Amino acid sequence: MSEIYQVIIVGGGPAGLTAGLYCSRSRLNTLLLEKEMAGGQMTMAELLENYPGFPEGISGIELAQLMHQQAVKYGLEIFPGEVISLETYPRHNVIRTTEGDFVTECVIIASGSRFSKLGVLGEDKFVGRGVSYCATCDGPLFKGKEVVVVGGGDTALNEALHLSKFASSVTVVHRRDQLRASKILQERALAEPRIKFIWNSIVCALGGDNLLEQISLKSTKDATILLLPIAGLFVAVGAEPNTGFLHDVSILDEQGYVITNESMETQIPGILAAGDVRHKSIGQVIAAAGDGAVAAVTAEKFLG
Repeated sequence: MSEIYQVIIVGGGPAGLTAGLYCSRSRLNTLLLEKEMAGGQMTMAELLENYPGFPEGISGIELAQLMHQQAVKYGLEIFPGEVISLETYPRHNVIRTTEGDFVTECVIIASGSRFSKLGVLGEDKFVGRGVSYCATCDGPLFKGKEVVVVGGGDTALNEALHLSKFASSVTVVHRRDQLRASKILQERALAEPRIKFIWNSIVCALGGDNLLEQISLKSTKDATILLLPIAGLFVAVGAEPNTGFLHDVSILDEQGYVITNESMETQIPGILAAGDVRHKSIGQVIAAAGDGAVAAVTAEKFLG
């Protein structure tokens, strides 16, 4: 690409779209690179109840569409393509993608995170055949069937509550004896008759022929094994940062998250980060949007 952008944003989730909105309104020549649909993991949320301004809640897809429309309205250019690598130089940066190379003065990394896998026997085999990482996407496929959700945080309980609308029963399997989810979600899940809990257990194997038929649970207390017949397994055990393209850039912590200061700056001038990809992010849409705004303001100052 011959054009040199002032700012290139990697990722089109709430952090990237907000950064794009702020940069475009500041009349910076800005490009956003996103390999999938705008919104990131936010689009998998059936209902966001804690995003300010929507007292009745709003679906993740709808909020993503509104953010996208607003950013494009002010001139943000969005290009589909997967980022392969980032090369930094004193006066410019080169972003290499599956669709070509792009040159920019300033980069805002907002590539977000992806759902973590269990890493157990049979998991990869049954993806799309009983194993899912998104209840909003796949819940209706399990109407009248027994399913399991693995995890103990907000995501896990949101998945379980959504699945309770379709499944005959939902079992939440958690490796500890207490949940990490917010109290209000705990109250809702514990009050839902279709949701039950298996504590102090981990999934150690998946079984079946062409479709998932059962899982093996191992007690974290005495290592006993329980075979549980199910039709669906929904994994909600956290996330991993999408930073594989930064393997040659020294800005990551041991877990692969981007290290920044409070202004979203990394140790490399002109390289910023925002949202879930950032070290110590709280993983909330509102926080990601805030990060994006800060990164855009910092980028404008950097460009002078």
